[in-house]
Amino acid sequence: MKIFASLDAKDRRMLLILLGGIALLLILLAVLTPRSDPDKNPVPDSYLTGRHGARAAYTLLQQSGYAIQRWEQPLSELAAHADPGTILILAEPNSYEDEDRASIRTILQKGGRILATGLRGGLLLPGNAVEPAKGISFAACEAQPEGLQPLAGTGPIWILPRAGWKLTNPAVQVAYTCANQPVVVEYPSEKGHIVWWANSTPLENSSITRGHNLELLLNSVGSPEGHRIYWDESLHGQAHTPWDYTSGPVWPLLLFGCIGLALLVILSYSRRRGPIRPLPASPRTTPIEFLDALGSLYRAAGATSTATQIAWDRFRSQTALLCGLRNHKPDARELAQAIERRFGSISISMEPDLVAAEEACSNDALKPREALAIVQSLRRHEQTLRAQTLRAASTIRISGNAT
Repeated sequence: MKIFASLDAKDRRMLLILLGGIALLLILLAVLTPRSDPDKNPVPDSYLTGRHGARAAYTLLQQSGYAIQRWEQPLSELAAHADPGTILILAEPNSYEDEDRASIRTILQKGGRILATGLRGGLLLPGNAVEPAKGISFAACEAQPEGLQPLAGTGPIWILPRAGWKLTNPAVQVAYTCANQPVVVEYPSEKGHIVWWANSTPLENSSITRGHNLELLLNSVGSPEGHRIYWDESLHGQAHTPWDYTSGPVWPLLLFGCIGLALLVILSYSRRRGPIRPLPASPRTTPIEFLDALGSLYRAAGATSTATQIAWDRFRSQTALLCGLRNHKPDARELAQAIERRFGSISISMEPDLVAAEEACSNDALKPREALAIVQSLRRHEQTLRAQTLRAASTIRISGNAT
């Protein structure tokens, strides 16, 4: 508040305008920022509650006694401490990195279990034979169980296949097919075990209760005893890095803030450092117009004695100075005597005029014509005395030069 009080009025007004503009931009940004629809996010993220999210499956496993946690670190860190009780769920991962493939292979070498879904999930698996789905389908397929393994013993499931599995390895056991294309398979790899789904539909929020999808999920992860499930979120593009904090509205807010600050600096600096120009002169009346206006005021007020008083005071003060009467206000006769002593015979005709002027100052019934005559006589006498003074000064200067 001290800084605010130290600013002058213009700076405070400018600062308030900028702060108001910034507040308005923030409000517009909050109002106009589109809100994301969770149902439109196709990622089976365990945090999402939309129709394609997997929050329900994650919560169900958690409440069913499974030791489960989300994994948001690099898979290499999980592979470093994996053991036979490790179960990794890769629901539609976005990664094709060799480092992630190597980490999955390491988990399998240590006896871990992998549940991968989708085409991209299958591509991460060792010995994969995934291929695009035959035909494009926009509706879920009721996949029928194949074989007698526990994975296929639950009954039909509903799945929207986006990929298939090419049967080239006899170790691969098909659990479900859709349109004669394997959509759920399992096979051993190294010391571990792999389960692959053609899509994450069975574990999504909107379809986990449809058909035997929930049983398929439970059979795919196995028994909770001695196992710990890691639901991978690091390959969903949700891995937390320092740059994640720069996403969202941070950059627009920072940009608008910088623009506002730059405007504040530029306007404040330019107002003080810019060219200084004099203010335009306000129009004033000419001396004649001023006198005419002043005369109109005196005429309207009937103040003839006041006008005479002003003229008499001016004549008396100027003449007293010429006569050497400083700090003294002589009356008309004293002034006439001083003029006579100073200027000689020219003062003979002045005394009656001076007495008349002094008496007119207290005469409220003085007519304008009489007042004008008195003012004119005072003006005439003043000019005479000044002319006499100039001639005397000139004579003294000439005499001084001659000497």
